[in-house]
Amino acid sequence: MFEIQEELKKLPGKPGVYIMHDESDAIIYVGKAISLKNRVRQYFQSSRNKGVKIEQMVTHITRFEYIVTDSELEALVLECNLIKEHRPKYNTMLMDDKGYPFIRVTADEDFPRIMLARKMKKDRSKYFGPYTSAGAVKDTIELIRKLYCIRSCSRRLPQDIGKERPCLNYHIHQCKAPCQGYISREEYRKAIDEVLQFLNGNYELILKELEGKMQEASGNLEFEKAIEYRELISSVQKIAQKQKITDTAGEDRDVLAVACEEEDAVMQVFFIRGGRLIGRDHFYLKIAKGDSEKEILASFIKQFYTGTPYIPSELMLQEEIEEAGVIEEWLTKKRGHRVHIRVPKKGTKEKLVELAQKNADMVLKADRDRLKREEGRTVGAVRELESLLGIKGIIRMEAYDISNTSGFASVGSMIVYERGKPKRNDYRKFKIKGVKGADDYASMEEVLTRRFEHGIREREEGKELGGFTSFPDLIMMDGGKGQVNAALKVLGKLGISIPVCGMVKDDNHRTRGLYYQNIEIPIDRNSEGFRLITRIQDEAHRFAVTFHRQLRGKQQIHSILDDIPGIGEIRRKDLMRHFENIDAIKNATVEELKKLPSMNEKSANDVYRFFH
Repeated sequence: MFEIQEELKKLPGKPGVYIMHDESDAIIYVGKAISLKNRVRQYFQSSRNKGVKIEQMVTHITRFEYIVTDSELEALVLECNLIKEHRPKYNTMLMDDKGYPFIRVTADEDFPRIMLARKMKKDRSKYFGPYTSAGAVKDTIELIRKLYCIRSCSRRLPQDIGKERPCLNYHIHQCKAPCQGYISREEYRKAIDEVLQFLNGNYELILKELEGKMQEASGNLEFEKAIEYRELISSVQKIAQKQKITDTAGEDRDVLAVACEEEDAVMQVFFIRGGRLIGRDHFYLKIAKGDSEKEILASFIKQFYTGTPYIPSELMLQEEIEEAGVIEEWLTKKRGHRVHIRVPKKGTKEKLVELAQKNADMVLKADRDRLKREEGRTVGAVRELESLLGIKGIIRMEAYDISNTSGFASVGSMIVYERGKPKRNDYRKFKIKGVKGADDYASMEEVLTRRFEHGIREREEGKELGGFTSFPDLIMMDGGKGQVNAALKVLGKLGISIPVCGMVKDDNHRTRGLYYQNIEIPIDRNSEGFRLITRIQDEAHRFAVTFHRQLRGKQQIHSILDDIPGIGEIRRKDLMRHFENIDAIKNATVEELKKLPSMNEKSANDVYRFFH
């Protein structure tokens, strides 16, 4: 029996993290403290004014535990990780899990490329961003490739120069074919230098150059070419207009402001890079009544900057936050350079914060009804499942399915839903390796064994949560008793305790209920919980079938061509590149086959004889 008052006496006066549990042993709150003894005792002192949220939480605490750390900074890092993993009920929770792309220039290559990157790695490439819109990044990359004729292929240059014919981009004048040696390394590098200037915001040079080319084309009566240049000028001007100057210091900073009402809050963030406002975004948070703006700001900063790939040199806030010093120290350590948290009191910076707050207010008012509906479809639906199954604290759900054609090209799928929404970054595909024929139960055992063994291994290596490392609160199998038992067998063998339920279908292949703990539980077809189950089941099936079709198509095409004597990888690629499909290769004459660059008379005859 856990005696709270007795355990309070044992608390050390050292920094660390404390974890509160309810009667079902679920984690309901995680906090950090400079002195565990002083901080945790405050929750259980009746004389203190704790606020509505804390008073309500304390009534649910049945036990607590704590982890001692060497410093307050270590406690902050541990607190962030535990909140991200357990998502406790009484912590302010960030509802969105967004990522921001970068533009990457592979400056370390002899013939650099430009591409979209989801993370900024410690390599010799140059990164620009992060940007708030992946679509805008793709448009910018496409425009730059057109303007400067930058290659988009993944060929290794200069090693692969001359090995294959130039691609379509060369023929439509969007690449100067460095793969053929048609442009020197020095000339190509000049184009890359101009790209870097462009990405740093120097648009005047390219606009003058394009305007000159447009006038020249018009003077030569090449009106179609002049129109192309005019459209390129328009694209550059649009990008330049988006890069609104916000200050002359040229620094990187994020401007944060929050608007809240009852249990909903919206955080507005303006992203300023190199003194330019490159975009803005808003985030929905779930809060408790009585949470102050400074508490919400601090919670958001700790959660958001735990996962974001880039940290600016300054955060500008609408009001002072507690723990500002230790949060600054944590962000500085993550960034590798000094980070400041400031609350501007006058001038342009104060106006930016005010603008961010007005935007947060507008988003909250406009989206309140939509947020309620969305919560019913997602979090509300998960709560219905919790009630049906008698399970508390379901956040992450994983569903699995098997797909094959009479045992051929068997594959498995793993899909992930968090808080009622698909988390596609964590989806995984499996090629079935150890099962012959159409044995769905054995295939499922293989998939689950590989998934959880991989997860255990990654946890032991200390990898960040996500993908295989994060374990689900509920596993949902596409089927009834057989599939559920297959999953429980694997979990038992690995010593893992996770609830497993089956999604049972009727004779018309429609979901009719859930199979859990040897009982089939009926479910109301008009409920949000039923709709969520159907979405999960359909998504697991779609993901498995799509992968199976891709794999089957590749295996069928490759297996036929691989069987032709004398046809290796280069000739096989040549055949697939020049003919639409296998039927076209079958119907080709020897003369048509001989026209391919890699084919001689003997190999053309080999292909023809094989099909005839």
